[in-house]
Amino acid sequence: MRIKNNISALNSSRNHGIVQEQLGKSLEKLSSGYRINRAGDDAAGLAISEEMRHQINGLDQAMRNVNDGIGMTRTGEGALAEVHSMLHRMKTLAIQAANGTYSSAARANIEEERLQLLDEIDRISANTDFNQIPLFDTEVPAEPFEPPKKKDDITLQIGHTQKEEMPVARYHISSKALKLDKTDFKGVGKANASVEYIDKAIWAVTTVRSSFGAAEDHLEHTHNSLGVTKENMTAYESGIRDTNTASEVTKLTSLNIVGQAAQSIQAHSNSLPEMILRLLQA
Repeated sequence: MRIKNNISALNSSRNHGIVQEQLGKSLEKLSSGYRINRAGDDAAGLAISEEMRHQINGLDQAMRNVNDGIGMTRTGEGALAEVHSMLHRMKTLAIQAANGTYSSAARANIEEERLQLLDEIDRISANTDFNQIPLFDTEVPAEPFEPPKKKDDITLQIGHTQKEEMPVARYHISSKALKLDKTDFKGVGKANASVEYIDKAIWAVTTVRSSFGAAEDHLEHTHNSLGVTKENMTAYESGIRDTNTASEVTKLTSLNIVGQAAQSIQAHSNSLPEMILRLLQA
């Protein structure tokens, strides 16, 4: 037995300090919700977790991009639906004007409605946009019925990596691009000839509308796929970084018991020198 150096007390103090440090870490994990709060907790796990978070953030933005793309294609498709409706009305007027039973005054009224429909088609072509990005063009292409398409597409970033892009074509749908400026309802023969131009314009707009519909369908599937990928990555990242609350509470309870025992033993160890002195005095 030694009086000068109380080895038992030193050992108890060291163990008590270790337990208190572990208690602090356990409380930190429970309060923060994270198993890894710093690199020292799990360096490899932290590296994997940060990489997963990087990818999850990219997926979040990609899903927002895809939602924007869906909104854009729906805007374009809605505008084309109106153009379709006007073209069908124009065909009705052309067939009506091709009938020789109308007076010059009645035919002039039909022609006036044709001009108003063309103006509205041009307005839609010039003013339909999404977030100030024009979806159509008023220029006249060389080949107007194939269908007319601009050279520059709208590019959507639909993934979290560099190459995950999707082009959305922009088309010319002005009255001149669709050759509707060649229609004329003032005479029977001209009205008859106009039907062919209108039929071709309807076909062209149908093709453009189908393109927007296909793009929307593609984007909806992409959005669903991104959501599943994000869900799986989030679950994996959570398993690496987040605290298992049930396990950590059990550990905390155990550490509390050990800490109390260590504190009691340390108090007993501190009293040993005094007990030795009493024996010597006796």
